[in-house]
This record gives sequence, C-alpha cells and structure tokens, in this order.
Amino acid sequence: MQFNKWTEILLLVILAVPFALMVTLVKPTIGLAIALGALVMLVAFLSTTASLYILIFSMLLGPEFLIGELTGVGTTAGRGVSLRFEDFLLIVIGLAWLARVAFHKGLPAFPRTPLNRPIILFIAASVFATSLGILAGHVKPLTGFLFLLKYYEYVFLYFMVVSAVTSDRQVRGLVVASLVTCFLVSLFAVAQIPGGERASAPFEGQHGEPNTLGGYLVFMLAIVAGLWLTSGAMRRQLPLAILTAVGGVGLSATLSRSSFVAAGAVFLLVLGILARRKPQLFPLALVVLLAAPWWLPQTVTERMAFTFTQAPEEGQIGIGAITIDTSTSERFRGWERAVESFYRSPLYGVGVTGGPFMDAMYPRVLMETGLLGTAAFLNLLWAFFRMGLGGYRSATDPFARGLALGFLLGFVGLVVHALGANTFLIVRIMEPFWLYAALVARSLLVGQTEQASQPQAAFNDRAMRVLGRPAIGRPA
Repeated sequence: MQFNKWTEILLLVILAVPFALMVTLVKPTIGLAIALGALVMLVAFLSTTASLYILIFSMLLGPEFLIGELTGVGTTAGRGVSLRFEDFLLIVIGLAWLARVAFHKGLPAFPRTPLNRPIILFIAASVFATSLGILAGHVKPLTGFLFLLKYYEYVFLYFMVVSAVTSDRQVRGLVVASLVTCFLVSLFAVAQIPGGERASAPFEGQHGEPNTLGGYLVFMLAIVAGLWLTSGAMRRQLPLAILTAVGGVGLSATLSRSSFVAAGAVFLLVLGILARRKPQLFPLALVVLLAAPWWLPQTVTERMAFTFTQAPEEGQIGIGAITIDTSTSERFRGWERAVESFYRSPLYGVGVTGGPFMDAMYPRVLMETGLLGTAAFLNLLWAFFRMGLGGYRSATDPFARGLALGFLLGFVGLVVHALGANTFLIVRIMEPFWLYAALVARSLLVGQTEQASQPQAAFNDRAMRVLGRPAIGRPA
C-alpha cells in the first residue's frame, strides 16, 4: 500500500479527532503522557532520523521506573524489572517505524546484515528456554516476557537505524549527537565527586548503578579512541581530547572495578595500535600506563587494592594466602549457583529470570539458556567482532574506518566488562552499543556494494576499449 503526502496528512487529521476526545477524558498527567507519546510517534512517522536523535539524547538522560513485584523466582529481593523512559520511547518509535515501513513499500523493514542469523538464533534459544521455564514453574510469565522484551527492543533499534540511515551525513550527525550526550553524562558524573559518593548516571532511581555508567563510558571512550587513532576521521581533535578528559574523570568517579579492568583492556589495545601507527607516541603512552599507580586518584587505587586488602569479614573467600573482599566473593558464589542451576537443565537452561540473580553475564546466559543458548550467544558475539573487523577493513572513508575501529575497541571492553556485570542486558549500555553496531553494519553494506560494482565497471571499461569506444563517463 502506497500513500501520497496528502493522504498521510488526511489520515493523521482523522486520527487526531478521537485522540483529542480521549485525552480530555483522562487525568491531566495521563493525558500529558499520552500526548507526548503521540507527538513522538508523529515525529517518528514523519522522520525516523529525527526520532533517532530524540532517542539518542534520552539515552542515560531519561528516568527509571522499577516494577518491584515482577521478580523472578530466584531473583534477589528488591530486584524488580527496571524500565526506563527510553524503553517506552523505543516502543513508540518502533511502532511508528513499522507503520512508516508499511506505508512506503520502498523502505526495507529488516535489511540483510551479518547479524541477522545470529540474532534470530539467540532470541529463539532465549524464548524456547523461557517457555520451558514457564512450564516447569521456574519463570513467572510476565517477568520473563518483560526481560525478553529487552532483547527485542535492541533488535528494533538495530534494524531501524540500518534501514533509516542512508547517507554519511546522517551517520556523522548521529555520532556527534551520541558524543554530546556522553559529554553531558560525564559532566553529571564529575559533579557528583564533591559529594563523596560513587558516580552514577542521571535519574538512576533510589539506588544508582555506577557499574552501568562505567560500562557506558568505557564503550563511548573507546569510540573516541577509534576516531582519534584514525587519521582524517575528525578534522577537529580538541573536542575529542576534552571528551576523553572529562569522560576519564567521570569513569574514575564510578569506582567500578569491572569498568576499570575493561578500560585497561581497551588501553592495552590502543597501545598495540599506537606501536604500529604512531610509534613516536608509543613510549609516552607506555610511560603513562606504567605510572598509573602514581597519577591515578587515590580513591581509584584504593578501590582496586580493596579487592585483596579488605579487613576480615564473614563471607570472604580465601584463595591460598589471599583473601577476596565480600563483593567479589559474592560474585564467585554467584558463578557457583549458576553452575548448580545449570545442572538442572544443561541443554536448555532454566529460562530467563528462572535462576538466582547475579552480576555476571556469561554464567547467567549459561544458567538461563543452557548450552544451546550459550552457543548462540557466543556466536552472536563472534558475529559482532567479525562485522566490526569487516567494516574496518572495507571502509574507504576515514570516518567510517575510525568508527569501526572504535566499535571493535568498545566491543572488547564490554566483553571484559561482562565478567562482572550483565552488560549485554543493561539498556543504558546496549542502546549506544546497538546504535553503533547498526552504523558499522550500514557502512559495511555500503562498502560491499561499492566493491561489487567495481569489477563490473572495470569490465565495462575493458569492453569499451576493445570496441574502440571511450569508456562511459570519460571523454573521447
């Protein structure tokens, strides 16, 4: 079905009449929320790119809603289903995007990308395991559904960006918007330092999540590093330097050990790249790394040392003569509980939210989805890496090349971060991650199209020369 511009306007006017009547019959706050949602849907329907800008600025800047009653069977007390403003926003934008695709036949809903099959396999494994968990009584249906919805919303974002972004200018605009958002979030984190508490993202609810903010900053700073390491990617280096400085201070304020380890992994990769590309800067970077214990804030070094220097307390795990702090010890116990739950259903798992809560991605996937889901998850991670590497190798534009390099660095950082957090489930980390995955996929598809057209163009040139005619587009 194809609609012209005036038909779309008439349709919107017709829908506006019952909508206006409905708004007048509800409470003002509910009416305002409905009106805002309708406005966002209208913007998304008319311009998917504009809605993506709205979504980007809502990342880490939107409020959180905790539904405490919707807990899994084995989850920790007080850990409910965390819903954010951008969750609702993404649903509204996604519905409008699907409507727009239905109205315009030329818009592909789900373009073919390197991630399509791995995404389908992992979601299918998760849905299958959760369905069995519901039948076995391990999973509450509503809780499992809401957690599975997070997988689907990330996929919505990915395909929406791949489908909507059609030019390099759009890619640059979305990247700049995400970097501006990162700068604002970093300023918010730095502003929390005088209070003496660990920094967390804005609107984190009653209890902040410094580990979430740390993972987000590690990924975004890796994007900045990729752009900085690629000559010609950004004409102005000063904004990148300022963002790196402010973001680095914000990262240190989180006191998140998982984030520090992830940042260390990214920094080591940057060192390796510097050794090849900018050998004159490698010695300086190496000295900076070795001198880290002296120039890092005292709170950071104390936080890292606290892992092995905590005063004796009940619940600590001892490894030989070394004693692990209670927080890290609890994570190790979480891995043990995950293995115990895994034995109950090793092939399919106990279902999403069907086991005890834990702050570690890999044992959670193993416990909830079994060997099948874990294989699908690892296959998805491998697909991310291959896509990033392919985008880096095939990119001819310096900006696209730097973007792919930054994505690769950030991906490695998040893989390490996931050892101590549910990184690939956290919406505030995954939204920017899937956004950049879509941008890399788009540049990779464009690069493959250009490479496919080059042999044909070369063949046409040779054929014209054989016939004694000038090549197409060339003067005789």
